Amino acid sequence: MTTRILFVCLGNICRSPAAEGVVRELAGDLASDPGLQLDSAGTGDWHIGHPPHPPMQAAARRRGYDLSRQRARQLAAADFDAFDLIVAMDAENLRNIEALRGGSDTPVRLFTDYAEGPEDHVPDPYFTGDYDGALALIERCARGLLRDIAP
Repeated sequence: MTTRILFVCLGNICRSPAAEGVVRELAGDLASDPGLQLDSAGTGDWHIGHPPHPPMQAAARRRGYDLSRQRARQLAAADFDAFDLIVAMDAENLRNIEALRGGSDTPVRLFTDYAEGPEDHVPDPYFTGDYDGALALIERCARGLLRDIAP
């Protein structure tokens, strides 16, 4: 069975590419299996075609994650048909995702739903400057997501 997951943030240069990279790395052999397909997108169009933000790439690299091959793209209505689960980094992105939904029944959840703890969103390090803090939370959420989808 294929599990196709899309991670979504505002510009697709910090949180969602980090989430994609962290889940891919933590999934290990599962991520190389065609049964797990991961991607990321942004609700905005400002950074289409750009690599992840350099400070996010540097912070991720220090933790063993390579985000360098990713390129930003914008969320599209067709993503509801292409993915089994869409994961939002915060409530504003969740609302923007839902605005594109149409008649799809694809589940959309907050990434922090998978974390063990009281967090209600992944803070945007593009604005906060806390790339390491965002990555630590992304790792917790990723572990919870992988437990949730484990066969």
